[in-house]
Amino acid sequence: MTQAGTRAALAPDDALDPDAPAPRKRTSLSSSAIYERIKNMAATYEFKPGERINEIELSKRLEVSRTPLREVLNQLMVEGFLERTANKGFTSRPLDAKQVFDLYEYRLGLETAIARLACKRATDAEINDLEAITLRDTSIPDDSDSAELLALDEDFHMRLARLGRNEEFVRALANVNARIQYVRWIDMRNGRRPYTQAEHISIIEALKARDEAALVTLLESHIARRQDQITEVIKLGYSEIYTRSKL
Repeated sequence: MTQAGTRAALAPDDALDPDAPAPRKRTSLSSSAIYERIKNMAATYEFKPGERINEIELSKRLEVSRTPLREVLNQLMVEGFLERTANKGFTSRPLDAKQVFDLYEYRLGLETAIARLACKRATDAEINDLEAITLRDTSIPDDSDSAELLALDEDFHMRLARLGRNEEFVRALANVNARIQYVRWIDMRNGRRPYTQAEHISIIEALKARDEAALVTLLESHIARRQDQITEVIKLGYSEIYTRSKL
């Protein structure tokens, strides 16, 4: 038998069939990359509020197998980014004013506790570093991309959290920030940024003075949102979601 004949005999049948479907491309995504990808889709409402997550279509879209995908979906459900019902399976979380209000209230409790720790534990050098970074960020124009402005705002609060030297608070704040990210992005698109920057500077001044009472009061003013304010932002959010889906 010739070499060509030997190769043909050893090759699988579909390798000889020009009409056979191409083998499915294997994904190079790690479990953590799958997690980050789907978490971002959920956080930005790429899945519309209340939409059922079609696991088969999603696995094809991301080119991942169902097993790691299901593990990620379960993790995101536990973390509050998705919901699950007996009849519908996994669904996108609602964009609900009461739920968002509760998250803002939770965030406020976290950040005021963090501030008290930061007053006691942050070094002068660390506070000066935070001030320098915040002042640098004020040079970025207010009409910059909203996602960039929101990232700067989140970075300030996470840096402040790390000054408290409690990793549980840091993790909890990162989770709640991600769950209200879309609402905060809408807020930033509608002119919130100038107030945010000025308030950050005032917060740092209170921290430098180790004035815990003033720091807590400033954070309460900076973070707290009335439910009617949140309702208005959510209306804008729904408009953006369904306008985006038509493009």
